[in-house]
Order: sequence, then structure tokens, then C-alpha cells
Amino acid sequence: MEVLPENVLIRTMPRPDRNNKTLAQLRRSLLKWYDGNRRELPWRSTKDPYAIWVSEIMLQQTRVAVVIERYKSFLASFPTVSALASASEQDVLALWSGLGYYRRARMMHKAARMVTEELGGRFPASADELRKLPGIGSYTAAAIASIAYGERISVVDGNVARAISRLRGWESEDSAGEAAIRRKVEEFASRLVDESRPGDFNQALMELGATVCTPRNPRCLNCPWAATCGTKGEHLTPKRPRTVTREVACALVVRSCATDSCQILLEQRAASESVMASMWQLPFLREAQFPESELRMTVRHAIMQVNYAVRVRSLSEEKLDQLADQDSRRRWVSFAEAGKMALTGLARKVLTRAELMPADMRTPIA
Repeated sequence: MEVLPENVLIRTMPRPDRNNKTLAQLRRSLLKWYDGNRRELPWRSTKDPYAIWVSEIMLQQTRVAVVIERYKSFLASFPTVSALASASEQDVLALWSGLGYYRRARMMHKAARMVTEELGGRFPASADELRKLPGIGSYTAAAIASIAYGERISVVDGNVARAISRLRGWESEDSAGEAAIRRKVEEFASRLVDESRPGDFNQALMELGATVCTPRNPRCLNCPWAATCGTKGEHLTPKRPRTVTREVACALVVRSCATDSCQILLEQRAASESVMASMWQLPFLREAQFPESELRMTVRHAIMQVNYAVRVRSLSEEKLDQLADQDSRRRWVSFAEAGKMALTGLARKVLTRAELMPADMRTPIA
């Protein structure tokens, strides 16, 4: 019998996996619910492993509503893995701009080249082989393999872990207890996955966690597993680290110009930066405080665990000595050109809100 740490709380409940009949009932009820309630998302209408891969990478750390249009535009520009492989990194980053976590895009580009150059343009057909590609871990490999190829393998993301933890009545107060529960969740999920429809089952379980078994205020009356759930509501989880708030200021520097030739000043981040390397941003100011008369807007922007309060200042070309970095690589570019560049999410957000970017080049704001 497995002994869990003392800080792991497990409620007494009838074990839903006591026999195969109960597991089968859980599968049937979940798939029936999914067939009648699933959201119509563009990546659910294909079995193309490339398209499924793109969607899974985009959905990591990014809301579905933001991903939908970006997914469509990305596939329109790079419809095949070979098209992605032959593109420049800057072109790939430009289309990724606004989604954040840019390492995902760089690793996708690297993996696409590996598939094209070493595998003849054909994606591996199993989770074990998919994990050998750059940027594809166990979760993404299992998702692609089950959805595109029908491999009977479980997929455990945050939504799945939450739904199964509540179903089983597993709770914890700290990271050690959470890790123990995670192992139990993964073992249970591997037995629960449906043999005939593994891809649909995995998507159904993720959908349940995303739309019904939500972190706060779960919709238990709409849950197909409500009768056997060990929690029937929110469950105890470790406290998350508090986010840090910082105030910074950046400059919106526009050259006096005719309507059709306006230019804006951008600067490129160093290739050695650990975050958003080589991407283009608005120049930052040395001082976050400046006359309110020069304030163009304020913007809230989050990067990982840091929430930035960004003050955007309208700055004339004659005051560039007030910029923070006097040695950075800067360029004057037209608004149309800026829209096609690999901009940071903050830069794209500011230019969109300032209406300085052509409408067809704007992207959803995360």
C-alpha cells in the first residue's frame, strides 16, 4: 500500500476504479458529454499532426480565445512543416508576436527543420518518437500521438490533473504533496483513457477541466462525473507565489511626417537576452516619472510572474538622450513595416492601442 506524505489529504470515497465496469462508465459518460458540449475549435477538425502540433504549442500558457485567430493566420502563412522550416526565424517570431513565451516559436522552427531535413518531412507517429523533437515534451507528444494517430496514451495538463484530483478526492497543501498527487493522477489517467477514441477522450478531459471543472466556482451541476466525484466543488491546493508589480516607462517616438510615410523608432533586444531575445520593442526611458502632459497612455502587461505598469511617453526626436540604453540597436521603420516585424507583445499592444498599426496587422491582445 502506498504511503503518502502526512500533508496529503485524501477524502474517503468509493473508489471509481474498483473494477473495469466503473472505468468504462466514466469513459462513456465523459465522451457522451463531450459529443454534446465540446467547443468547435479549428484544430479539432483535422488529424494532420503538423496542425495539431501547432495548436498544442500555441495553447501552452495562452488562452484559447487568443490562440484561435493566431492559429489560423499562422497556418495560412506556414501551411506545412516544410513551409515553416524554410521561413526565417524573424518571420516566425513576427507571427508569434503577442502570444508570449517566444522560446516556443524558436523550438517549433528548429523542430520543423529537423522533420524536414532528417525525417523526410514526415512527423513521427508515436509519442516516444515525437519526444525526440526539440520543444516537444511528454504532454505535447501524447496529445499529438493520441489525436493524430489514435495512440492509447493519456494526456495530463493542469485541467486534467484538477478534474481527476477532484474526482478522486485528492488534496494537498504544499508542493511536496502536490507532486505525490500528480504521480497518482498520471497513473490513474493512463488506465482511464478510452481505447477506441483516445484522442477524443483526452480532449474531452481537457475540455471538462477548462469549461466545467474550473479552478474557481466549478459548474458541478453540468459535470458528467458529478455522481462519483469525491470533492463536488473546489479542492485544497498549495498557495501560488504572489506576482510582483513593477513600474516602467517606454517612449513612443514618431518622426514628423506626411500621412503615408510616418516612422516610429524601435530597438532590438540583444540576442543574449534570456527573454524575447532579438525581438523588437519600444525604447525604454531612464526615468519612469515624467510630466503628465507627455503621457500617451498607461498599459498593464504581464510577463510570467511579473505584472508591469507601463507608462508610455510621447517623446520627440530631439530628446533621445532620455532613453535608457544609448548603445542599443535602433531603427526607424514605417508603421506598415513595424506590423510585420517580430515585435514584443508589449510593443504590439501599445502600437495597437495607439492606432499606429494598420488594422490588418493587429493581433489579439493577451
